[in-house]
Amino acid sequence: MKTLLPTSTAGSLPKPAWLAQPETLWSPWKLQDEELAEGKRDALRVSLHDQQRAGIDIVSDGEQTRQHFVTTFIEHLSGVDFEQREIVKIRDRYDASVPSVVGPVAREKPVFVEDAKFLRQQTDQPIKWALPGPMTMVDTLFDGHYKSREKLAWEFAKILNQEARDLAAAGVDIIQFDEPAFNVFFDEVNDWGIAALEKAIEGVACETGVHICYGYGIKANTDWKKTLGSEWRQYEEIFPKLQASNIDIVSLECQNSHVPMELIELIRGKKVMVGAIDVATNTIETPEEVAATLRKALKFVDADKLYPCTNCGMTPLSRQVAQGKLKALSAGAAIVREELAR
Repeated sequence: MKTLLPTSTAGSLPKPAWLAQPETLWSPWKLQDEELAEGKRDALRVSLHDQQRAGIDIVSDGEQTRQHFVTTFIEHLSGVDFEQREIVKIRDRYDASVPSVVGPVAREKPVFVEDAKFLRQQTDQPIKWALPGPMTMVDTLFDGHYKSREKLAWEFAKILNQEARDLAAAGVDIIQFDEPAFNVFFDEVNDWGIAALEKAIEGVACETGVHICYGYGIKANTDWKKTLGSEWRQYEEIFPKLQASNIDIVSLECQNSHVPMELIELIRGKKVMVGAIDVATNTIETPEEVAATLRKALKFVDADKLYPCTNCGMTPLSRQVAQGKLKALSAGAAIVREELAR
């Protein structure tokens, strides 16, 4: 990116009411078959327009093509039965009914590549595409086949690598792997999680990033955060090994969190997407509040490696609130950009 402090979103943006239930996380689609395919394309255009109108530099599809950030990808794989469901605890926080791994997992054809090509046709701006990370995929399923989180993660990493290579060939500039599980299972992250992520990015001909947040603003996540104390030091457990990895960008949560900003020093040399927008509140940040967060981050990351971003996705928010937050992100970045130019 030639733009200093290029802005982007961490993931999802609100879906229009004709596609899914507004302000509802993981809402079922309201359309079917070809109408759904056309509806997703229309929603992608709307989401792109909203990002451009707000002044976002690195744009995405706003995850308009996905019902769920993990299972929509898994739906397209063989070896997973969505009818055979089990109750599991997701990231040690809340119970969910999830599909079962019943045989060898495989990707029989590209999943999001046509959607990414469509986005690429709509804009000349840099585009980012999000994929679930191997560990978070494992944590969103019941494994009745491999019976090993590590083995299943490794198989998913191979599949993700195929998809990522094809996305890069389709013109995607940044592929982001969503790994909220990295903030929970520290031993596994260091034992095999980062290695699986490295497998997923192997030979990918574009920049790659990993997004590690404290989750959407849902009750299970906000309740969990209340148990974390006055300082959230989860990143401290995993950043040293991430710093030594081949991942290009690390995306993290900062706004209204208790993450000590100095932890960013542990990934010095990486590009850092600093979450300067809180997605767990309807309160729209002021540009100055965004700027203040970015100034703090600049003590620990070089200006040419700082990417202002949102903490997480904004699907549960209204489109009006999300648009206000995106505008605040752009305006706050502009303030700091101007200060750096003096």
